Amino acid sequence: MCGLDPGELSQFLGEHTPFQSASAAEVANLAAGSSVASFAAGAVVADYSAQVPGDVWMVHTGRVTLQAADGAAVDVVEPGGIFGYTPLLTGGGMEFVARATEPSTLIRLPGEQVRTQFATPAGLAFLASSAWSVAGSRPALVPVADSRPVGELVHGEVLLVAPEVSVRDAVIRMTERHVSYALIPLPDGEFGIFTDRDLRTRVVAAGLSVEVPITRVMSAPARRVTADLTAETVLMSMLESGLRHMPVTSARGQVVGVLEDADLLAASARQSFTLRRSIGLAADAAELQTAAQRVTHTASALFRSGTKASATSGILSIVIDSVVRRALELALAEAPANAGTPTSGFAWLTLGSIARREAMPSSDVDSALSWRDDLAPAGDQLRAVARRTHAILDGCGLPSDTNGAVASSPNFARSQGDWARAARGWLDDPLVGKGLILSSLLLDGRVVWGESALHTIPAAFRRMRAEHPNALRLQLLDALSGRVRTRSLRDVLSRRGGTFDLKSHAVTPIVNLARWGGLVGDVASASTPARLTAAAACGALTDRDAATLGEVFAMLQRLRMTHQVEQLVAGHSPGDVITMSELSPLNRSLLNDGLREIEAVRRRVGNFGIPAV
Repeated sequence: MCGLDPGELSQFLGEHTPFQSASAAEVANLAAGSSVASFAAGAVVADYSAQVPGDVWMVHTGRVTLQAADGAAVDVVEPGGIFGYTPLLTGGGMEFVARATEPSTLIRLPGEQVRTQFATPAGLAFLASSAWSVAGSRPALVPVADSRPVGELVHGEVLLVAPEVSVRDAVIRMTERHVSYALIPLPDGEFGIFTDRDLRTRVVAAGLSVEVPITRVMSAPARRVTADLTAETVLMSMLESGLRHMPVTSARGQVVGVLEDADLLAASARQSFTLRRSIGLAADAAELQTAAQRVTHTASALFRSGTKASATSGILSIVIDSVVRRALELALAEAPANAGTPTSGFAWLTLGSIARREAMPSSDVDSALSWRDDLAPAGDQLRAVARRTHAILDGCGLPSDTNGAVASSPNFARSQGDWARAARGWLDDPLVGKGLILSSLLLDGRVVWGESALHTIPAAFRRMRAEHPNALRLQLLDALSGRVRTRSLRDVLSRRGGTFDLKSHAVTPIVNLARWGGLVGDVASASTPARLTAAAACGALTDRDAATLGEVFAMLQRLRMTHQVEQLVAGHSPGDVITMSELSPLNRSLLNDGLREIEAVRRRVGNFGIPAV
């Protein structure tokens, strides 16, 4: 049986749901009726779109991806996971293909014996936790391009259960309502939430009785959002935190609905969750690099399915964050045990467009390190970890910054105290030691691993308008120093095949001006749109100019994403240099107008300078 004797097979089955509560005799009987099969990478295990097989499969080693008819990944099944039980029990209704994504060994379980096991309490709980997402009917999925308030997207009556309700009763009500959550009102006005994941991990896997009170296994307080936030904003929050459910409240705090990830995600967007799961489970650098090869493909599929460029960039940034985190964790695990490399007390910062949640398929990885002062003697070891991390990322198709803004460089890897002293120096004299350049890079920085408090640069640069006006003026001069274009507008936008760098000659001037405007408003680290909003609020930009730059920025990001996705589809490396003749007349006109608007805003800002405090 492919290396598994009956005893080993029985032990493996008994260690995993839904068979953990079965007696030894029941598990042995199930093992006797089972068989083991090996599959090569890419091999089809079962095709549920063609027929309803009479068997259920459990993954012993390797990994299996469940793919919908359009090729989109529905789920990834890891060792100990099972699939095929829903079509077996319902007689169909689930059309997908199960395919091994790497060399895998699977256990073929006899359908009738599995059906009997699902009649037990543990089996019913497992079934309920897994099957209600396909039970009943759901509304049409809202693509992530949707910018409506989430209050308009919630549907159905909220399922509320009392704190004294048992898990069994809550699961019954969840199954009856075809939802995968229950909200529990708490005495302090907060809410607890119990989800299908809690049922699997906190009840079934933990061996608890389904008669325990729901409050024992719920999550509290439940994270929630207000109904006025856009679908795109809430999706970013859910994706970054890994949450699959998000209660939505009115301005008065009343729950008006609960969003599930499927309410926000088109089929292609679900791949982002699946991909992040594969990245997080990568056991070594080779596995991570294999999983990460899908990153740009996922972004391309998102955009081509109708997702806005801003949402695609945000999702891409979050997925890249997960690759960086896992690469760092693997690099730390590889560090020699006697090297004295710290495993905590430091922070990894992502810089640049990825940090601003504005990544493109062409984005490289800028980084920095900050560690506690008492870890200063370990600086060389941490920089060595950074070098290994970037080597892993290079193999993931995420190259290091070509200008040397990487955490293995002494300029970008310092103790917390050294960063604080550097920040004071940049504020006192920004022209010394590349202060303007370094401060701009670090102001965009965002901690993706470690202690957020170790990133001290943004706090040091707040209140520049009041405390360091000269340094703020130099930030403005730097933002206005580059030209929006390198040749005449007539030449650039002609049909004669001229080229134009969308990032360097159009996007970067907006990013730099927004960074300055944010600093005027005491907002250091933020996205470009958020900085423009802050600039308008403090008077650094007029409302009209901030809105104009925001619209031009969105248009440029759309042009960049369109161009880069087309390059990926054609099998080329993505980049920002476009040939003007390739643009449609409409896009040439939009770019023409956008460049004129950027230059006009820059002239007005240059004439009026920094508003008075």
